[in-house]
Amino acid sequence: MVNPPTEPVHINRSQAHGMVVSPHTIASKAGETVLRQGGNAVDAAVAVCAALSVTYPHMNGLGGDGLWLIYDAATQQVYGLNGSGRSAAGLDIHAHSKELPQRGAAAAMTVPGAVDAWWCAHRRFGQRPWPTLLQPAIELAQGYPLSSSQFRWTRQDQALLAADQGAAATFLTAAAVGDRIQNPALARVLQSLAKGGADEFYRGPIARAIVEYVAPLGSPLGLEDFANHRSDWVQPITTTYRGQRIYQLPPNTQGLAVLQMLNLIEPYDIASLDAVDYYHLMVEATKLAFCDRNRWIGDAAFTDIPSQQLGSKAYGHRLRHHLDMHRAQTGHHTVPMGGDTVYAAVVDAQGNGVSLLQSLYFDYGCGVAPPELGFVLNNRGAIFSPDPAHVNGVAPKKRPLQTLIPAMALEHDRLNLVFGTMGGEGQPQTQVALLTRVLDLGLDIQTAVNLPRWRWGRTWGQPSARLALEGRIEPTIRHALRQRGHTLQIEANWSEPMGHAHMIRVQPDCLQGACDPRSDGIAVGVVASSCDKSLKNP
Repeated sequence: MVNPPTEPVHINRSQAHGMVVSPHTIASKAGETVLRQGGNAVDAAVAVCAALSVTYPHMNGLGGDGLWLIYDAATQQVYGLNGSGRSAAGLDIHAHSKELPQRGAAAAMTVPGAVDAWWCAHRRFGQRPWPTLLQPAIELAQGYPLSSSQFRWTRQDQALLAADQGAAATFLTAAAVGDRIQNPALARVLQSLAKGGADEFYRGPIARAIVEYVAPLGSPLGLEDFANHRSDWVQPITTTYRGQRIYQLPPNTQGLAVLQMLNLIEPYDIASLDAVDYYHLMVEATKLAFCDRNRWIGDAAFTDIPSQQLGSKAYGHRLRHHLDMHRAQTGHHTVPMGGDTVYAAVVDAQGNGVSLLQSLYFDYGCGVAPPELGFVLNNRGAIFSPDPAHVNGVAPKKRPLQTLIPAMALEHDRLNLVFGTMGGEGQPQTQVALLTRVLDLGLDIQTAVNLPRWRWGRTWGQPSARLALEGRIEPTIRHALRQRGHTLQIEANWSEPMGHAHMIRVQPDCLQGACDPRSDGIAVGVVASSCDKSLKNP
């Protein structure tokens, strides 16, 4: 990484039209365009989502899911939107009693939820006409420069993409970073959505094209699965930390893990800890929270999940007795998870905010793309447990555990921080890193994003969980962590698998934006005009 930004983007509130952060510069600019046209935070977020679906197709797209938190400044309320898909009604659990497919059409077993999430968010809160929000993405599909991230993942996944006719024709067309990529099929799909809305995707020709292509290849998805899909407005779950109320989405997401980790570490004087104690505490808290996540988190429609109890201060106090500041806990097992996702944040002039993630689960999802559509389908169902008795056990019409966890922090009911990251198992850990660096250590949000990161857990292909550290973490710290019993894996100095973390801070006199230098994005501060950017009343 060369010359990462050292300070957050800063804009005075008296001049602020808004702030947009995403992992791709062009997508951030799409959100900026909508804000300049008088759109509010939700309008701009839809435009960013659509643009990312074009320019970051290896990590998200129309074939994936989307999860949102929306803050309405007028009511000072936070709304959760679960845009994750359910498994096919015709899913044969007996065929997956030992192992679930990870790639290929058979891994396309859950309905893509992202498009319906855009539609639901816009219908409830949007201000600008729907077609105008998709226009930047339509134009990008007619030609955009290949990002370094897409180049790296396309090269790594060349064999996967080459195995599918549609994926090969769509994504194996550029040789170098900066090459102009065209996706006319996706442009046509977006034009269809602009005219007909979400029905075009779920109850029209797009659903038919998906099913007709993937069903003969082994996918259980049928037309009725698309027709019956719905996003859900959900009540966020919360805890307090350092005078802030932290918001997460409830199960089926892993947001509860963040609340548990914060409750566990809250009594510690974080600012007084040395680096070794800090990393050790964060990792040990992660292990305890992930034990509960792996035991309890799945589709709440299928099981009774005691979220209120698990997220309480009293439970955190009892759990804290298992923390040992001198020795790493052993024997903690966790499931391997993919982590290829996009995170974006938007705040408008009125103080409305959106925190959202979109994902295919693995890089390029299942690796299958219907040729006339120009996007790959997700493989989110690969995270199901093959044991149907497990809380996340495979079953028809069920949402799998979701790693996607958009986050917000409110102070006295006013939006303060909008934040999140890609990164599977790393998402809860990086969120806690950002919060402790800003709220405990008093760092600005760009410094909090830039500092070296860690990730405890297990990614696909690893036989066991380990503690991954960015190479910038000093050898003396690594040695001390090994002495405490941690098994380490040293990654690049600026490691993309550590996630693309972004933040917006809303202060009385200014907006601040921080974009992760591990990504291809920027934070854009937008100068105001006289347009009204308030959310519509829900």
